[in-house]
Amino acid sequence: MTAEPEENPKKRRSPFRDEVWGDEPQEVDASEVVEEVETSLPGLARRWHDHPTIAPFKVVAGFIARNSKRVAITIAGFAVVLAGVAMLVLPGPGIVVIIAGLAILGTEYVWAQRLLRIAKEKANQAKDAILRKKEEEAERGDTPS
Repeated sequence: MTAEPEENPKKRRSPFRDEVWGDEPQEVDASEVVEEVETSLPGLARRWHDHPTIAPFKVVAGFIARNSKRVAITIAGFAVVLAGVAMLVLPGPGIVVIIAGLAILGTEYVWAQRLLRIAKEKANQAKDAILRKKEEEAERGDTPS
C-alpha cells in the first residue's frame, strides 16, 4: 500500500520548467579577463582592486561590443512593432509591419520567435479558410461578387 517513488522525478514535473528560454545571458567566467588585465597593466589592476568603482576601459569596451548588436536590434524591432500597432488605426499594412518587427526581434529573442511562429500558423489557418470557402462556392456554381 505504500507508494513507490518514481525512478525519474523529472517525468512528473512540467516539461517547460527545465526548458532554457534563451533570454538570459550565458554565464561567463571572468577570470581570464581579470588575469589578462592584471598581466598587461599591473598598476591598473592594483588601483582597480583598491577602488572598485574604477572599471578598466578594456572590460567596459568588451561589454559594449558584445551587447551593442542586441541593443540595436531590440530598439529597431520595437520601433517597427510600434509603427505596426499605430498602422492598425492609421492607414497602412499594420499586421504585416508587426510581423516584420517580430521577425527582427526574433533574431535575438526566443519569445519573439514563438510569437512569430504563432502568427504564421494563424495566417495559414486564415488562408486555408478563405481557399476552402472559394472552393465550396465554385463547387456550388456560385460566382463570387
